[in-house]
Amino acid sequence: MEENKEEQNTSEPTGETTQTPPTASSKTHEPGIKNAWKQVENIGQALGDALQGRGNVVMVRINNEALSYLDMLVEADVVKSRSEAAAWLINEGVGANQDLFHKIGEVTQQISALREKLRETVKTQKPE
Repeated sequence: MEENKEEQNTSEPTGETTQTPPTASSKTHEPGIKNAWKQVENIGQALGDALQGRGNVVMVRINNEALSYLDMLVEADVVKSRSEAAAWLINEGVGANQDLFHKIGEVTQQISALREKLRETVKTQKPE
């Protein structure tokens, strides 16, 4: 990107192409563009990691706002489909809430143990 590239302008009536030098403002935007592409590449890498081993199908209903975010990822070529976008966002959400899911897992195990204890109590106290 550091090459001295020239922008091409096409005039409407004749279809001729003219060469114009890059403006100073386009050079000042290059670091921002490079940073944006780096972020897209990072998202792409995270997405690739998140989508490996994706064999389960889940149908969900989402609101318009969530759909616009999925479409945004597809439009930016970060993902190939809404399905990939949804899988990536779910994976990111789970990753960001690991502590919460750990606590939920602990409580769920306690609930399962209590249910089993209740079943055993009922079995031993059955009237004959």
